[in-house]
Amino acid sequence: MKKVNIKTLQQKKGQEKIVMITAYDALFAKLFAPYVDIILVGDSLNMVFAGEEDTLSATMEQMLYHTKAVCKGAKESFILFDMPYGSYIDKKIALKNALKVYKNSCADAIKLEGGKEKAKIVKHLVKNGIAVCGHIGLMPQNVRGEGGYRVVKDRKKLLEDAKALEDAGAFMIIVEGVKANLAQEVSEALKIPVVGIGAGADVDGQVLVWSDMLGFFEEFKPKFVRRYLEGATLVKEAVAKFSKDVKEGAFPNKEESY
Repeated sequence: MKKVNIKTLQQKKGQEKIVMITAYDALFAKLFAPYVDIILVGDSLNMVFAGEEDTLSATMEQMLYHTKAVCKGAKESFILFDMPYGSYIDKKIALKNALKVYKNSCADAIKLEGGKEKAKIVKHLVKNGIAVCGHIGLMPQNVRGEGGYRVVKDRKKLLEDAKALEDAGAFMIIVEGVKANLAQEVSEALKIPVVGIGAGADVDGQVLVWSDMLGFFEEFKPKFVRRYLEGATLVKEAVAKFSKDVKEGAFPNKEESY
């Protein structure tokens, strides 16, 4: 497959849906790559891998470590680096950390949360050669400040945020936790692609966290997630069988021994 780039992604708007999934290591990235356009190295890894309650304590070092691994596994996919909380609080810090991403990984672009209040930062990054994907609507990095996860219904703010990011030079926007009709309106108002998560079907693409989609995360299933595999159940059944075989002396057999 030919390497996916910004131009090919933007050409899909109105023509073909964009497929995005998260990944945090080379193994899963390699499995996903033939079927998706974008692999997002999301700060959700702080919850999936590190077992934390939210994404806020993810660090640049963590994100870079996992991004390097994903880049090794997925040569053809577009790799999107999720800027962790606190890494883009102003233009100077944002550029310093974005340059670190480009210099220390093969990520194709960075993603940051925030609307018109982050437009000046986005513009500054783009001016300095950094490709930026915006993220509006429900923003997980704001979970403590907003007292939890809530569906976003403010039409005026969504449209203002989306337009500000587009005008600042963002090549794409992720819209999360938004009423479907509002997400559709945002997508139709912009020239750049809009990828949804919990934002209905009438946008330019969809993204899901891999552990949600494949059924490995059992504690909670968001309304917008469709499970394509009961991964946790299958893994537990396999490990239970392995344990049983070991205890009963059935593994290894003669063919599995030197």
